[in-house]
Amino acid sequence: IVNSQSPTHNLQPRTNYYIWPESQIANMRTIKDYLLIGLKGIGMGAADVVPGVSGGTIAFIAGIYEELIDTINQVNLKALKILFKEGIGAFWKHINGWFLLSLLSGIAISILSLARLITYLLEHEPVAIWSFFFGLVLASIPFVGRKVRHWTTGPILGFFAGAILAYWITVLPMSTGDHGMGFIFLSGMIAICAMILPGISGSFILLLLGAYTTVLTAIKDLDVAIIAIFALGAVIGLLSFARVLKWMFGHYHDLTVAILSGFLLGSLNKIWPWKRTVEEVTKPSGEVVPVLQDSVLPSTYENMGFEADFMLAVGLFFVGILTIVVLEKVGQKRAS
Repeated sequence: IVNSQSPTHNLQPRTNYYIWPESQIANMRTIKDYLLIGLKGIGMGAADVVPGVSGGTIAFIAGIYEELIDTINQVNLKALKILFKEGIGAFWKHINGWFLLSLLSGIAISILSLARLITYLLEHEPVAIWSFFFGLVLASIPFVGRKVRHWTTGPILGFFAGAILAYWITVLPMSTGDHGMGFIFLSGMIAICAMILPGISGSFILLLLGAYTTVLTAIKDLDVAIIAIFALGAVIGLLSFARVLKWMFGHYHDLTVAILSGFLLGSLNKIWPWKRTVEEVTKPSGEVVPVLQDSVLPSTYENMGFEADFMLAVGLFFVGILTIVVLEKVGQKRAS
């Protein structure tokens, strides 16, 4: 934003100021800016690996959510026409290419490098990792909710509706069946929609569908066939759902943000650190999989014969909160 006395070449007037188009803002970015976007992508990838945490939450907190949605919507037939008529340079600029490349590179690096570590922590240190993410998501609710300009009746009702819907999803029993490539493709379409929604975890949706173990194992073992089919479904789902989100932000901004804030609140049940398995099944491979779990108090968890690690959980809970506060402060500083 520049004062109206400044040169106005290619700028759009708005009251006493002029607003640079997003394409010009993207051109002002430095290598340092794109490295920071890559780091945000690493955070999104790490969150998406964990069933219960959404990469969309990290994007929202990091201040790149709406740009991400707008950028995804630029990948369309018009982009292909620009590619063939004006060349790759104009095409790259149209789709905000450097932003996409930086973000997707961070996500890919994170998923490929952290998949094995996250699997190990979920198996051996579940209370610790869930406590950190519980603090992370809880602290992000007021920051996301602050983006609602006017808390009128509509956004308030949307907030509670989003919370109830997200909570209902967390208590659904999980599927444990074995599925073919067609189902993996469909799982990619559904999960990617959840992955870009703050509060709705794509990994958890994969758990509900019974595809989480298959996809995560394929990533660890570099099973190209499964990864390619899943990725194809994810790309198609992403390009379709992003258009819906862009329309929602454009026409019902406050309601949309309020619903997303509610999603965050409702998802907390899934990432509560202490769980009691109500129902489990044994798959043909011999793996025992919990299909229904309840949140319990740390004392109840200990009475079940498990180590509650209460002090460690509290410490990591506050580390999660502090992480969000620091990210918010850095985001405000860079924005100003």
